[in-house]
Amino acid sequence: MSTVADKLAKKSSSKTSAKQVRLRLVYVDFWSAVKLSFLAAVALAIVTVVSFFLVYMVVQTTGLIGQADEFFASFSDGSLSLSQFIGLPQVMAFAAVVAILNLIVVTVLGAVVAGIYNLAVKVTGGLLVGFTSN
Repeated sequence: MSTVADKLAKKSSSKTSAKQVRLRLVYVDFWSAVKLSFLAAVALAIVTVVSFFLVYMVVQTTGLIGQADEFFASFSDGSLSLSQFIGLPQVMAFAAVVAILNLIVVTVLGAVVAGIYNLAVKVTGGLLVGFTSN
């Protein structure tokens, strides 16, 4: 008497030959590259804003801004205070500006790289990629 488990065990014990395929990447779709680079830029923007916030909180907690204020007050008349320019709203605004600029630059660079690759393929013939099936 043969059960389903026995039949499946027989099927899995047989070796299948792995077929290898070599393909050339001869075209990168422009809009796909733009969308992918935009998605990567959004992730980078989120990381930028969070890292600015965390660094500011560490600097604020350790009291480095207060020590820097004292340092500047020691050689100035005390009218210049660093804490006027470095506060959480100013740091987060700067982080947002940096994140937006990075978003634009990374998206444009993704499009440029896709265009350059598509032009380079005409000269080199493309990137040879090997695949195998299990």
